[in-house]
Amino acid sequence: MTPTEKVACMTIQKKITALFSAHCSKTLSITKIQGDASSRQYFRVTGSNRSSIACYDPAFEASTPENYPFLILHNLLLRHAIPVPALIAIDAEKGLLLLEDCGDLLLQNLFGSSLEHTVPVRYREIIDLLIQLQNIHADKSKIPFSISFDHDKLMFEFDFFITHALLDYFSPAFDRHSAGRLRHEFEAIAEILVKPQHFVLNHRDFHSRNILVHHDKPVIIDFQDARMGLPQYDAVSLIRDSYIKLTPTLTEELKEYHYYALCSHGLTTMSLDEYLFYFDIMAFQRNIKALGTFCYQTSVKKNSTFKHSIAPTLNYLPDYINARKELKTAGNILHTLLEGAAR
Repeated sequence: MTPTEKVACMTIQKKITALFSAHCSKTLSITKIQGDASSRQYFRVTGSNRSSIACYDPAFEASTPENYPFLILHNLLLRHAIPVPALIAIDAEKGLLLLEDCGDLLLQNLFGSSLEHTVPVRYREIIDLLIQLQNIHADKSKIPFSISFDHDKLMFEFDFFITHALLDYFSPAFDRHSAGRLRHEFEAIAEILVKPQHFVLNHRDFHSRNILVHHDKPVIIDFQDARMGLPQYDAVSLIRDSYIKLTPTLTEELKEYHYYALCSHGLTTMSLDEYLFYFDIMAFQRNIKALGTFCYQTSVKKNSTFKHSIAPTLNYLPDYINARKELKTAGNILHTLLEGAAR
């Protein structure tokens, strides 16, 4: 942490202490928690009676509670019985939220632990929860129903990958003269995925680091970027996760489990073959998006946390490229990266 970052962190901790003193014990221990790839910062605050999670978000300072996406989504999910951490207090002027501490047992942590045998049942339980989320409908003029994975959003993520992965992190292994051809292929892939007639609500980052297991039940976090999109988007995030790899058998079982759950709730008119087709195309886009984020964090932000997830994410891509002719040309342009990851 740089001296400037240390000063900023101390300032945030003073703000947390001021907020906490009105709601909890004045004897506090404040510990910074490893966050995600956003500008939000998280702290575990322990008093004499309990611990809570404090989140500092500069975007909250620049907003109001009525317009702040996290609070909008928190209220929406609570109304539909989606388990999320309870909200204890807010201070919009300071950009702070005080949340229930739901522990630190992430879904990711089940792997390699004594609880790994529970993984298949747990994932089916989480897909049931995902269906509950994807079945939420409300005013289409309001967030999150007014925003979607439209062409502009998908291309922003593809372009981010080109800029920060191909032309920066992987620049020695990528012919930059191919970037234009690749972007043309990305445009065509985005067009395949923009199917508003199939859109449902998506969490947007529904992976093993955003699902806690608390009192033996899943709890969803980091939901503030929810938007409309194909139901496969969140399924891809969960099943083709950059942080853990499911067995091929469980992967296929969970795809079908999600598909038939969608059907039973009237959330899709796709056939199973259509579902699997869009799953692969969406998985390609989602993994490309993740690679852009990981490379940006590694090269630009000098945050090494995500570096070890780059190769596993790259290793997913050949599966989709080999399965779908619509991805073949893009795969050929990316072949030097994919060969390097395989080695």
